[in-house]
Amino acid sequence: MNDSGILFSYADGVARITLNRPERLNSLNDRMHEKIAAVIAGVEHDPGLRVLVFTGVGRAFCAGQDQSDRVPSTDDKPRDLGQSLETYCKPLVLKLRALPVPVVCALNGLAAGVGSTLALACDIVIAAKSAYFLQGFSKLGLLPDAGATQFLPQLIGPARAIGLAMLNEKLDAARAEQWGLIWRCVDDDAFLSETQALIDQLAHSATKALGLSKRAIYAAPGNTLAQQLDLEIASQRALGYTDDYREGSAAFREKRVAQFRGA
Repeated sequence: MNDSGILFSYADGVARITLNRPERLNSLNDRMHEKIAAVIAGVEHDPGLRVLVFTGVGRAFCAGQDQSDRVPSTDDKPRDLGQSLETYCKPLVLKLRALPVPVVCALNGLAAGVGSTLALACDIVIAAKSAYFLQGFSKLGLLPDAGATQFLPQLIGPARAIGLAMLNEKLDAARAEQWGLIWRCVDDDAFLSETQALIDQLAHSATKALGLSKRAIYAAPGNTLAQQLDLEIASQRALGYTDDYREGSAAFREKRVAQFRGA
């Protein structure tokens, strides 16, 4: 898939999508969006899927939407910037949040514009210390999109979210971790090994439990306490019938490491 701007691999339950337009800082175009959607559609129902990983090639994770696709119209008809969001970004973000497996962003470098939102749509973000976030929208006369106006205030509060949106300051990975925007910032020389260790841990965990944990946490802001308790009851009831629960319980009693199969 080199010609599409992404690389894809799938082995041992781990699907990896690598943005591969380093000469354009991995900025997204329509072809990349289409290939990403196709790849996810091809693995989302695979019972062997345990983890989905996003990362990038080169010094950027993703510099956002390729602005050559958004050049303002010179005729009397203004360009509809909502079209690509509706066609590509909204389905992608909703799909990532709904996937019943962990989605990891291995943030190797710059995450700007919609690239920042793509990272935050993932469940766990592990970032190299040299990586950073940049909204950048207001410099173009636009607002943060693809879910950024919900993710940012939920994760770091409205004051910081508004500051990032309006002032376009770089947010380095270390401060992003301190603010609670990402899971972890690691030294550049340890980034690959730490990321792989994280992926391996998730890939060998009880996949259904992780998926239902994710669903419950994302549902919580829209639920009353009673609704959230009901969701927990239903989810725990379902997990109690799984082979992984039986294995986890047996391993706990036998004081050994559980061998989860994701079932």
